[in-house]
Amino acid sequence: MNYRKLPLVAILCGAATLAACNNDTSAQSAAVKAPPAAQQPAADAGVVAVVNGKPITQAEYDSYARERSMHRPHGSASPDEERKVIVDELVNLELIRQDAVSKGLDKKPEVVADMENQRRTILVGTAVRDYVENNPISDEDLKQEYDERVAGQSSMEYKARHILVSSEDDAKTIIAELDKGADFAALAKEHSADNSAQQGGDLGWFSAEQMVKPFADAVKGMEKGTYSKTPVQTEFGWHVILLDDTRQNPPPPFEQVKDRMRAFMQNQQINDYIGKLREQAKIEIR
Repeated sequence: MNYRKLPLVAILCGAATLAACNNDTSAQSAAVKAPPAAQQPAADAGVVAVVNGKPITQAEYDSYARERSMHRPHGSASPDEERKVIVDELVNLELIRQDAVSKGLDKKPEVVADMENQRRTILVGTAVRDYVENNPISDEDLKQEYDERVAGQSSMEYKARHILVSSEDDAKTIIAELDKGADFAALAKEHSADNSAQQGGDLGWFSAEQMVKPFADAVKGMEKGTYSKTPVQTEFGWHVILLDDTRQNPPPPFEQVKDRMRAFMQNQQINDYIGKLREQAKIEIR
């Protein structure tokens, strides 16, 4: 049974990009390769190949090459060899696309829905990046957040054991046994309903923020080496607690957590951005 509170997790609005089709780079394309840029007319300077009259632009090449580099390393190929491989892949993809269109596959409802979802996802990713870039988080903002959320937290940690039972009377009986000199770890193994029972109720080191409030409040009011004289009730049941030790654990320095603080604040920004859009929108759930 896990009675520790879940940590605060900010959920970032993710945006997946359209993955490139894998293609055997050793295969030779049957399509005619685009001539060198120097031999192309000026009007075609931004075109890397033409497939059955359909141009493949440099912008399309750049986008595909960026996506491809995330999934496939360049290896030892020279820039010219790499470019030829990428152009051949794009030609193959365009040939397959044209064949799919000729068969009417682009009109299938599920394909139309998939393409619209891909388009939506790409636009969402672009919009989120644009919002973050146009709303930069300053170092002063990060320091203020650090002071409030990190430096302001208690640096005290506790090492404790506990025995979890289902009723107050059972907890009082265990406290009476402890008053008579019974061994806490032995009682935990015998009576505790928590998964720490076999370790004698040992919870290890934790901060007060990691525990549910009644448990944390009880621990903070105890002295090392003492056990709770009255049962402590939480949503999980009734606890008898033994405080083994305490220690000071200073928060990490600002520079060490700066990047994580920025990511956390950007998550907050994006959630606020989405919230404002929802407030201004007319939404009908059917």
